Amino acid sequence: QVQLAESGGGLVQAGGSLRLSCAASGSIFSISIMGWYAQAPGKQRELVATITSDGTTNYADSVKGRFTISRDNGKNTLFLQMNSLKPEDTAVYYCNARQWTFKPPPRWLDYWGQGTQVTVSS
Repeated sequence: QVQLAESGGGLVQAGGSLRLSCAASGSIFSISIMGWYAQAPGKQRELVATITSDGTTNYADSVKGRFTISRDNGKNTLFLQMNSLKPEDTAVYYCNARQWTFKPPPRWLDYWGQGTQVTVSS
């Protein structure tokens, strides 16, 4: 169906930047929404940013003005440009794709990547 693979995480000092990538493969034609989620140890997975098939973006308040979500349709790749990083951004970042199904009840099917670690030091 859909497979997602994240990359680009690492260790960076506060104020630095990272660019995360998510390569999608499989039945990507049916993907309507893609996004990035962050999960810190012992915490719930939280939405960071999403982008729809028509390019509409949405961001968590904590990352507005610092992170930018984008996609390269030709390469089937999702990106998250992370600028002005803060220690609070430290988490495992997961790529998410939502696929619409008409099977009752109509709903989204969620696919997840394996995650990539982002660590921001003071």
